[in-house]
Amino acid sequence: MGRQRQVQKPEKAPKMQKDKIIPRDNENSSSFVVSIKKTIIMVIIAIAMYIAGKGYLETRVTTPYDEHKVVTESGLMIPDRYWGSYRPGNYFGLKTREFHSPVVGLMWYFPNRVGPDGISIRHWCEQGDRLDRYTWTKHDGRSFGIQEIDDGPVRITTSFVKRVGGTNGGDWTARISVSHLKQESRGEPVALLFYTALDSQTQGRLSHYPGNVLTGMVGETEQLGAFSVRMVNVTGRVEQESHLVTQGRGLHLLKEVVMASLREVTVRGVRQIVLPGDITRGLPGNFSVTQVNARVPFEMDVIFESGSNFDRPNTLTGKVYTDLLAKKVEEFDTKFESIFKLNEKKFKDEEIRFAQAALSNLLGGIGYFYGSSRVISDRLEKPVPYWKAPLYTSVPSRSFFPRGFLWDEGFHGLLIASWDLEIELDIMSHWFDLMNVEGWIPREQILGSEALAKVPEEFVTQINTNANPPTFFLTLNYIIKHYGDRLINENRLGVLERMYGRLVKWFEWYNTTQIGELPGAYRWRGRDEKTNLELNPKTLTSGLDDYPRASHPTVDERHVDLLCWITLGAKALSEIALLLSREGEKYEKTFKYLSNNQLLDRLHWSYKKNTYSDFGFHTDDVILEKPPPVHQQHGPPIQQPYRRIVIKDPELQFVDSNFGYVSLFPFFLQILDPESPKLSMLLNDLKNPDHLWTNYGLRSLSKASPLYMARNTEHDPPYWRGPIWINMNYLALKALNYYSKQRGPYSEVAHKLYVDLRQNLIKNMFKEYKRTGYLWEQYDDKSGKGQRCHPFTGWSSLIVLVMGEIY
Repeated sequence: MGRQRQVQKPEKAPKMQKDKIIPRDNENSSSFVVSIKKTIIMVIIAIAMYIAGKGYLETRVTTPYDEHKVVTESGLMIPDRYWGSYRPGNYFGLKTREFHSPVVGLMWYFPNRVGPDGISIRHWCEQGDRLDRYTWTKHDGRSFGIQEIDDGPVRITTSFVKRVGGTNGGDWTARISVSHLKQESRGEPVALLFYTALDSQTQGRLSHYPGNVLTGMVGETEQLGAFSVRMVNVTGRVEQESHLVTQGRGLHLLKEVVMASLREVTVRGVRQIVLPGDITRGLPGNFSVTQVNARVPFEMDVIFESGSNFDRPNTLTGKVYTDLLAKKVEEFDTKFESIFKLNEKKFKDEEIRFAQAALSNLLGGIGYFYGSSRVISDRLEKPVPYWKAPLYTSVPSRSFFPRGFLWDEGFHGLLIASWDLEIELDIMSHWFDLMNVEGWIPREQILGSEALAKVPEEFVTQINTNANPPTFFLTLNYIIKHYGDRLINENRLGVLERMYGRLVKWFEWYNTTQIGELPGAYRWRGRDEKTNLELNPKTLTSGLDDYPRASHPTVDERHVDLLCWITLGAKALSEIALLLSREGEKYEKTFKYLSNNQLLDRLHWSYKKNTYSDFGFHTDDVILEKPPPVHQQHGPPIQQPYRRIVIKDPELQFVDSNFGYVSLFPFFLQILDPESPKLSMLLNDLKNPDHLWTNYGLRSLSKASPLYMARNTEHDPPYWRGPIWINMNYLALKALNYYSKQRGPYSEVAHKLYVDLRQNLIKNMFKEYKRTGYLWEQYDDKSGKGQRCHPFTGWSSLIVLVMGEIY
């Protein structure tokens, strides 16, 4: 029988419980709390994102473009350019291309010329020293240089020759010769001080050791290893020798340390000014000086020898030095003629020496700097340091501007590339390694304590919205035109390959940050629209400082020179892309668009004055007027600065009353069509003596301009308002040479103007060099006399290319 299933008793049903009903206000409260939490989280996220974004934007100005540098070799990797005269701000100084290099240099003074203000020691190039002349007469940028310094009736000749050897940069010798220019200065006492110094970041040591006649020094650094510096008198007699070893207070204070250390003693009844010896008190010394007291004439050799050079055939002094220097001079002369052909062009010997000095001063003005710029952006409340970086660059003026300037360097590069293409490519590479992630390069480079000590505080900080003319595109066009085959045959395209991305970014930065309100229009940033202290607010970013622009800066301004620079940049990029087999159609189209003369005319041609000009909110009726002094109850009246008075309200119009360099930019950069009637109008105005033509070169601003030779403030004399500038005259000659060779109705006129302008420029600059011993920053348009800063052997050295007719 089947098993029966057990029957279970039914369970009691559970009692039903009533559901709890949550009151509606509690439900809303809970939702509100959740909502608050979400809002707080979102706010926190937003704040975090804002802070992160703000931090990112703030740091963009100091963020390098990328980690892949254009410069791939430097320092000991290029031994023949390791040591050099890379301290252009000193009358004579040498250093290496290391970040923290030892420096050597010369100071001097004349004990019999001590005046009421004490000893006048020469060290840094200073216009206030009023030297009659100092100039490199020959310098090849690599292995040797000869310089003449005329200090009153005495000439000091400094020369140096390098010799590669060993593993740490090789040897060099500097010869210091003192001679008399007037018979009465023969026998005059002179004190020569030759020193070696380390900066605070250089790991090393210096100490003195007694030589056979003169005290020398030995030292050691991480890069150089062990080395020695010996001094040998070649001719003349040493009357007194003393030395100093101490701890310096920085490379910018070497002269001050020396002056504080000099002592007056009496030796055999004769008063002598001497150095006190070793005053380190057991601490490591980083500044060693030897002072040699002698009488004119006198000559000594300073011999640097690397401890790593075990195979030197002889010591580089005496006849060995003399013979090697003579060989270097012969090689320099041969190379100079092969490039510029001035003998072939029938120039006189003294004119050729003038041209050689112009080139040599540019090459002798190449420096090697290391440090960080001070920069600011609109995202920052105060300036911050840029990243630390080296810069290998020439400088505009050893006395007044011994540092790198962006737009100057593009002009310098035209001559440097003609002489030594490798040096110029290296210089450009260093500049483009200073580009930040935005594509901006600070326009003035003040790197290191020596450079910083020469710059007024208000010019130190660089603003990341401010541009400078992109003249490296001019240099690159020049290199491709003249040396394109060499770039390929000498395997130098790698430099342009590494540079290309930065060139693109640089162009894009200009083409986005400097645009105007209309398509194809551009506007320089950095003008002060609020000032009433300037007759016409300066446009420092354009490089033309006080050249007259719209009297009242606004966003409606259009600057014709900037349009032309951007057009040149597009052309250069398209040519570089073609050379590198890159896609350059974008830049070719941009060039065609911007160089369209119809666009140019629509934006910048004034039919009223038949000239190219800027456009903006402008009036010519402004004057500078001095307000009455503010009287005080106690004390003298307070004088007020001159202020601008606007007599007639400005209006939007072409700034066409100021014909000058800016008006010529479509012509300068060869954007103007060779058959355009507007070219004829510009040429007629250019050769008009009432406008730009003089017997000495083209003046910067027409004599008919209301601001011709007008002061911009009570303290600012006219700068680009009449005087003659050589870089712009070079562009004029380049353009005249171009248009004279183009088919068109104006080629003959252009050729005649070219011949006359070239002759006027060469004749006047040579005359002034003979008269004064210097090349000058600018030349007076009435007399042709050199004026302002000197020596100015930056772009004024372009006279060499003018003489050689290389454009």
